[in-house]
Amino acid sequence: MNIEDVIVVIDSKNNVPIRLTYKQWVHIIDTHDYMSGCMDMVIETLSEPDCIARGWTDELIALKDYAKTIISRKTVVVVYKESLDSGFVITAFMTSKPENIRRRGVIWQK
Repeated sequence: MNIEDVIVVIDSKNNVPIRLTYKQWVHIIDTHDYMSGCMDMVIETLSEPDCIARGWTDELIALKDYAKTIISRKTVVVVYKESLDSGFVITAFMTSKPENIRRRGVIWQK
């Protein structure tokens, strides 16, 4: 498998295909080892978020609350970029303080 190989393409709420590459998945699980068994949650958070918040520059942040994860009750956070016709996942993690991210400005809510 090439490090740039695409594992999955997920359509965002804006119907933009977002790539999750092997390289980014390795980055996610190296940085947040508890995410290693949670790719399905990352995919679901991106395709069916509870809300989308503003990122630091031009990123978008998808959030989805889960009553039960491998840790406990958490919100899955997926940071990604999208252009008119494509995009990619930057990182993903879990948080127990989603309000800190929502405070950046919610631009879409379920």
